[in-house]
Amino acid sequence: MMMNTPADSATDYSAPALTEGIAHVVAINGGKVWLEPEQTGSCGGCAASGACGAKGIGTVANRLEARRFQIENPANLVVGERVVIGVRDNALIKASITAYAVPLATLLTSGAMAQWRFGSDLITMAAMVAGLGLGLVFSRMGAGQLLMRGDLAPQFIRRARPGETCNHD
Repeated sequence: MMMNTPADSATDYSAPALTEGIAHVVAINGGKVWLEPEQTGSCGGCAASGACGAKGIGTVANRLEARRFQIENPANLVVGERVVIGVRDNALIKASITAYAVPLATLLTSGAMAQWRFGSDLITMAAMVAGLGLGLVFSRMGAGQLLMRGDLAPQFIRRARPGETCNHD
């Protein structure tokens, strides 16, 4: 039995869902601010820690500096402030498809077509290299489109309240 419950009038279902995180303002450059993600107690323990800079070669300062990113300064933020930043939930999927799936698909498709048409391993390998190159060009164009639309850009949500942590109010 389904129950009809009225929707919360304050909920905007047309807005994209965001994954939130806390960041510190570390520098201001004109109308833009440089932010550094706040490292939580769980940072460094996940499967993606090698990619985000939580672990790696170099000093802690070098790794944190590598994680810095820039956004517009819509709220006149100042150095030292903590802010809540959001990234669209589907940003990782879009970026992964653009960076990995497109080149892989063109590589495999061109290799399969060359093998079917010519039956030569040498021609198949050359076609796969050409397909990979073509896929990388397509990925570059797709990434440019995603960046121009702002699909991958972090967004300022609000100033963080004292004691606020990631995804908790």
